[in-house]
Amino acid sequence: QVQPVESGGGLVQAGGSLRLSCAASGRTFSSYAMGWFRQAPGKDREFVAAINWSGDNTYYADSVKSRFTVSRDNAKNTVYLQMNSLKPEDTAVYYCAIYLRGSVPARRKIESTGWAGWTADAADFGSWGQGTQVTVSS
Repeated sequence: QVQPVESGGGLVQAGGSLRLSCAASGRTFSSYAMGWFRQAPGKDREFVAAINWSGDNTYYADSVKSRFTVSRDNAKNTVYLQMNSLKPEDTAVYYCAIYLRGSVPARRKIESTGWAGWTADAADFGSWGQGTQVTVSS
């Protein structure tokens, strides 16, 4: 069974950067797509980014696109989330999890104005880590 453990969170000023890591135990890690979610106090857990099993395909919420980059190193059983140009609204506990529903861990988000990035449901993920706190000061 794959069990992720997140690390790398901390306190950073607006405009700064952090790199989160998600180290997963288990021999089948490379078989799974992975996702990053975040949860701010009083809010629902929201999708941030996801990556397929090989790392060839990545998916981002509109709110983080062009600022965050998800990647993975299957030899190290680790998924990363590089976060640049951080904003106070990025403050949250960040979680990684395994996608349980197949190979494509996100779907297109369609709004009245058209395509609005990618999204995913937390219910489609499992084996959640304990989370790592990211705090961005203004």
